[in-house]
Amino acid sequence: MNPKVDFYFSKATKWKNEFEKLRMIVLDCGLTEELKWGHPCYAFEKGNIVLIHGFKDYCALLFFKGALLKDARGILIQQTKNVQAARQVRFTHVGEISKMEKILKAYIHQAIEVEEAGLKVPAKKTSEFTIPEEFQKKFSAKDGRALKTAFEALTPGRQRAYILYFSALKQSKTRESRVEKYVQQILKKKGLND
Repeated sequence: MNPKVDFYFSKATKWKNEFEKLRMIVLDCGLTEELKWGHPCYAFEKGNIVLIHGFKDYCALLFFKGALLKDARGILIQQTKNVQAARQVRFTHVGEISKMEKILKAYIHQAIEVEEAGLKVPAKKTSEFTIPEEFQKKFSAKDGRALKTAFEALTPGRQRAYILYFSALKQSKTRESRVEKYVQQILKKKGLND
């Protein structure tokens, strides 16, 4: 146990028992405990294996490279369609965790093997994402060639960030306004958060 992580568990109110049970299970697998992104994170050597976090309706054990695990039990959940590597196992009460202790340990050991083998989740190429129509129209506009060239000069990660950010909105008019807001930033070859 890492004393720097203790405060996370001591301040927890909603999922306190569940967090403590997950912590014991993970530590029993020989992982190093750290606090990363404000959550208890467990690593093997220098590779992150799992993270414990809580939400309104559930708490979860997140496997960083969960997409590479053999999910014989069908317990791994992809949080959203855009999450490429991570997978969660979700819980709503400590009894579920207790019943699954052996299974969770098996998944954790499998995740450690994935890390030891140096396996990586292949990232989707930008071309595999659908560029919103409102952004496509900008490429065809009067100064569209410069925008398209600037966008294509961005790193794949920055391109994906823009595509996902623009696509997240349901209404076309709102997407259009969001695209317009970031045209100059793209022309300056800057990422969404630069």
